[in-house]
Amino acid sequence: MGQPLFLEKTMYIIKVKGKAKIPDYIQIRDENFVLVAYFRADRPMKNIEKFGLEGKEEALENLIKNLPFGKLQKLEL
Repeated sequence: MGQPLFLEKTMYIIKVKGKAKIPDYIQIRDENFVLVAYFRADRPMKNIEKFGLEGKEEALENLIKNLPFGKLQKLEL
């Protein structure tokens, strides 16, 4: 098993506004903007250790809560 993705690469995060019955969600993309994680904004990310974020759950939750919709930004925790 290799190193977690976040330790190897620059990652980006974006919050996408849902419509009607579709919830708001989060996308995490690598430096080539390839989608590496996708999850609902109101639910915790599963397998967080796979991305090197164990112990940073609270920081990620705060980031997601304050992240504006539709603005791609570098993921820095």
